[in-house]
Amino acid sequence: MKKLAIFMCALCVMSTAVCVAEETKTVNEGVQNPPSREDIINKKKAREAAFEQKLGLTDEQKEQARELRLQGHQKMRPIMEQLRSKKQEAVMIKRSRMAVQMQEEKLAVIDKEIKDLEKQANEIRKQNMKDFESILTKDQKKILKQMKKEGRKNFEKERRCPHPPCPVQNQN
Repeated sequence: MKKLAIFMCALCVMSTAVCVAEETKTVNEGVQNPPSREDIINKKKAREAAFEQKLGLTDEQKEQARELRLQGHQKMRPIMEQLRSKKQEAVMIKRSRMAVQMQEEKLAVIDKEIKDLEKQANEIRKQNMKDFESILTKDQKKILKQMKKEGRKNFEKERRCPHPPCPVQNQN
């Protein structure tokens, strides 16, 4: 009798393992591998080239734009590092075992600091855009304005939920 009970338990465990393996396989089939670093770099270069071509930038303008981009990255790097560390600090506080009220106070301070850093980053981005626009001709500025408008439309279209809201069911 004991042998039969042990055999049945083993059979249940094995059948459960097979079911879990099948479920995992089905779930993982829909997941794509993340793109490699080279793929990301190639896509970025292709986007840059298409952008430069659409604006009709001269070689001199391309060089100036690259220089401005590098300067912008150098200005932005310390702010982004501070942002990353503040967000990590917030995560650590949330995971800590300190009193809830103390957590909330510390998180409020960190949230304010994060908002200030994000504001600084936005100011740098705006200045970078002004600097870039300063090297463009009037026609190129018009084209850039149109590109921004199209980009906003695409962003709004992609941001919207692809599924319509669920209908409300009558609860009679």
